[in-house]
Amino acid sequence: MIKNILKILGGILGVLAALILLLALSIHLAGIGSQERLEAVTNVSIPGLNSGPEVRAYVAKPAGAGPFPVVIMIHEFFGLNAAITSMADGLSEAGYMVVAPDTFRGSTSSWIPRAIYQVSTNDPQQVNADLDSVYAWIESQPEADTARIGIAGFCYGGRVSLLYSLHNNAIAATVVFYGSSETDPEILKNLPGPVLGIFGGADASIPLEEVSALENGLKTAGIPHEITVYENQPHAFMTNMDEIRADSLKSQAWEQMLAFLETNLKNAPATRSGQSIAYQPGFDWDYYAMLIFEHAFGTASHGH
Repeated sequence: MIKNILKILGGILGVLAALILLLALSIHLAGIGSQERLEAVTNVSIPGLNSGPEVRAYVAKPAGAGPFPVVIMIHEFFGLNAAITSMADGLSEAGYMVVAPDTFRGSTSSWIPRAIYQVSTNDPQQVNADLDSVYAWIESQPEADTARIGIAGFCYGGRVSLLYSLHNNAIAATVVFYGSSETDPEILKNLPGPVLGIFGGADASIPLEEVSALENGLKTAGIPHEITVYENQPHAFMTNMDEIRADSLKSQAWEQMLAFLETNLKNAPATRSGQSIAYQPGFDWDYYAMLIFEHAFGTASHGH
């Protein structure tokens, strides 16, 4: 009897070990071809500051000579891809120079385990350093209105946008699309400009309690803000520009961002009130665990 139980347990452990090995192998294999995929969606190599590595990016510019207000657009946890560059193009049509950098230093994938690996092994300080390189490059561009530089991001990129605004007090406006947020007013009070937060009501990875806590935190901190929950929308509902144009609710969220940027970036006075802080957040395991569920089994959009 005991021998049979041990044999069954041994078999189960063997299967689990094989699954773990296959998962690890799949994560490695999913990274193959990243450079080629990035080459297909980038058009600029930005020099790294302080001997740092180059940052690959996609840059979209409006017609004309400028100078144009600038939006740094941060990708999701899949990495920089055509969905993000399509939205960069869409935003440039509204009169903004858009810079969409690769913040994973050469990795991009549509495989969820690889996406989680990309995020969990990515140092936030490294991301801020690369975005500092991007910011310095923008300041050197004659088409850029360097007094009006904002940042917007989706999912992982939404959180990065908020964290970079805490790091760089020259960021004029911050847009967070369904990113895991900071809610502590003592941290949020250091933001240099207004915040737009857009979330999905059916997004299990970001509970509505957290959205309310962000809104209350911004209010307590005295940061101008606009927080909206789009009912029945899943995580990652802003899929790509074609789908945004074809869907009335996604279009509404996009137009809300444009109105926010019009007021707080394009037409706002060039003033700053924030203070850069040395802030090192921990990795939000709960958020990404729920994110896996949302993308693998839930209602999150899969068109990335």
